[in-house]
Amino acid sequence: MPDKSPYSELKERVLEANLKLVKEGLVVLTWGNASEVDRERGVYAIKPSGVSYETMKSDDIVIVSLETGEVVEGSLRPSSDSPTHHVLYKAFPSLGGIVHTHSEKAVSWAQANREIPCMGTTHADTFYGSVPLTRRLTEKEINDAYEVNSGKVIVEHFTEKKLNPEHVPGVLLPFHGPFTWGKNGMDAVKNSIILEEVAKMAMNTLLIAGKSMEAPDYLKDKHFLRKHGPGAYYGQK
Repeated sequence: MPDKSPYSELKERVLEANLKLVKEGLVVLTWGNASEVDRERGVYAIKPSGVSYETMKSDDIVIVSLETGEVVEGSLRPSSDSPTHHVLYKAFPSLGGIVHTHSEKAVSWAQANREIPCMGTTHADTFYGSVPLTRRLTEKEINDAYEVNSGKVIVEHFTEKKLNPEHVPGVLLPFHGPFTWGKNGMDAVKNSIILEEVAKMAMNTLLIAGKSMEAPDYLKDKHFLRKHGPGAYYGQK
């Protein structure tokens, strides 16, 4: 039967975003999740926990309250990372979609406890500076409220470093992996694709050069600002 939920269009978009992660090779098994927020209605939709992408349907997508983080529609439990999504949506009003993956190259940087330096224009087109790495969670933060504190440490890092989440649409958590975000769920997926490519290129550069080759600021500025901001001229109007 077709999904008669009042959130059916939102759930369809989130299903498509999650399936796109599989298509792009960013997740294996059930290791990832995508969500999208509807701020007017005060909810976000997210993948259910542990459900196979091969069998997942739009009516499996879970609707969560933006105010409380509690399920408002759906018979399945939301992704275990839902509290992280909730913290980020509450802290950053410009976010419309969030993605978490365990993509190979990005996770490798996270496990090495290394931010990804901006070594060239491919990176600079999307990320204004390095892809940041948060501090490590303490044992207490992990044991008390792991997923909530994962979101909080991201917010803490962006606040302390005065980073704009619209200019830096992703982050690495030490020993864990990447979160990305965007205007909606599919835009967040696009930024996950870009992050994985950037991570791969940076790894290859280090293999060739033997050291980090940071691009000059004036080149990074040119490539980011020609795509973003009031003076942007990349693409069509």
